[in-house]
Amino acid sequence: MRKTLVTVFAVAVGLLIVSGPSLAHHANAVFDVGKRVTVKGTVTEWFWANPHCLLRFDVTNENGQVVHWTAETQAPPNMIPFGWSKQSFKPGDEVTITLEPVKNGSPLGRILQAKLPDGKTLVAGAAPVPAGAAGGLETGR
Repeated sequence: MRKTLVTVFAVAVGLLIVSGPSLAHHANAVFDVGKRVTVKGTVTEWFWANPHCLLRFDVTNENGQVVHWTAETQAPPNMIPFGWSKQSFKPGDEVTITLEPVKNGSPLGRILQAKLPDGKTLVAGAAPVPAGAAGGLETGR
């Protein structure tokens, strides 16, 4: 009986130790949740991979300087039902990205929606943009 109790305890502690980092990975603390920023830019790279898809794109700011942005989405299996694919973006595409920026002001964020060169709009499943909100989004860097 004592051996069984010790084994169960050891397994429980092991699971708690292992699960901690996985929960921390999915924290929203770095994002300015609720703030919406819309930027127009040129795609440089599109990574369709786990654990998150990454879009890298260049935005020319109001001073004429190019700012290199990186924005993430969920994993590919979570994005497919919303119309996203490995072919959603290609280098050189002119896109308009609405995202939740990081709090520290770096050019990083979580994609909420993407307007493609053909006018099609892709919405990310994690944090959809409210219906009718596209016209009233905050723009900025």
